[in-house]
Formats: sequence, C-alpha cells, structure tokens
Amino acid sequence: MLLTALEFVGLVAFAASGALAAVRARLDVFGVVVVGLTTALGGGVIRDVLLGIHPPTTLRNWPYLAVCAGTALVVFAFHPQVARLRRGVLLADALGLGVFATAGTTIAIDAGATVYAACLIGMTTGIGGGAVRDLLLREIPLVLRKEIYAVAALAGSVLVAVGHALRLPAGPVTVFSAAAVVAVRIIALWQHWNAPVARAPE
Repeated sequence: MLLTALEFVGLVAFAASGALAAVRARLDVFGVVVVGLTTALGGGVIRDVLLGIHPPTTLRNWPYLAVCAGTALVVFAFHPQVARLRRGVLLADALGLGVFATAGTTIAIDAGATVYAACLIGMTTGIGGGAVRDLLLREIPLVLRKEIYAVAALAGSVLVAVGHALRLPAGPVTVFSAAAVVAVRIIALWQHWNAPVARAPE
C-alpha cells in the first residue's frame, strides 16, 4: 500500500512537470495532456516493453491514466499557481524518481531479468518519461546535459539489486533504496551538483 501510494505521488509529480513544460512550450490543452501522460507513464511503458509485458501495466489500469490526465488538466488550468510551487514539485519529482527506479528494478528481477539488466531497466523506468518529454518538445533530454538525475536512479537500482543478492526482504530494501535516491537528488539540487561537462573547443 505504501509503495502504491508513493507511486501515485510520483505519477502526479511527473505528470505535473510534463504539463508545465508543455504549457511553457505553448502547446494546446490536448498537447499538454499528451506530454503530461507521456512524462508520467513513459518510463513504465518502456520497462514493460523491455520485459515483454503486453499490454503495459499502466495501459491496463485506468486509474493511472485518469490520475495523470487529471493532473495535466489541473496544471493547464492553474499553471501560474502550480509554477509557484517549484520546490514542492521538485521534491515530489525526486520521490517519483526514487519509487519508479527501485520498483522498476524489483519488477525486472521478479520477471527473470539478470541483475545487470534489472539495474538498467530500473534506471530507465525512472528517467524514461522525462527523456521522452524533452524529445517531444525538441530539447536535449535533461538527464544528458545537467544535474545528478540518472546517476541517482542507477544508484537506487544497484542498491535494490544488492539487497536481492543478499536475500534481504524486498519491501524494506525497496523503501530504503528509494529514500537513498530521493536524498541524493535533493542534495544534488541543494548543492547544485552537476556531472562533469567537456570543455568547449577553442
């Protein structure tokens, strides 16, 4: 129940971030909803496709679609107010990243994926929706150009894999790993950590 509740918090956060980006790009209401849905559900869809789960879980359960579409519509209608809640959206986004990355790893392991593949699939679950959002808006994906984001997701996925290898209880390991991702993400935002960038050619 806790993980499900956290998952929906993450869905709302990702849908809100995608809808806000679409509003800033001057998309119409349909475009805002599509980008919001893609941002929130894209990572899970990619995960299920990689694992051979058809149709993807989020497309078989209407509450996922309803929550994300409703969030996007709320952002479209009240985007000036939502934009002022930047810190709250970033915190919820970090929570969603942690939950999706670690839950994605657990699902991949349970589906029979190797530990190596499960870690990569978990990371992709966390960052996939945001990457697709940026591509739809004709931008270089954020995870490829700044901030500690994908690295945090991968670290959480590795923690889940280590816990699985040590035969620790899956529930507590997933919660601890998600919390670690959130902590790394928040500290990175607070301290303005970024991955190294190559120097511009002279």
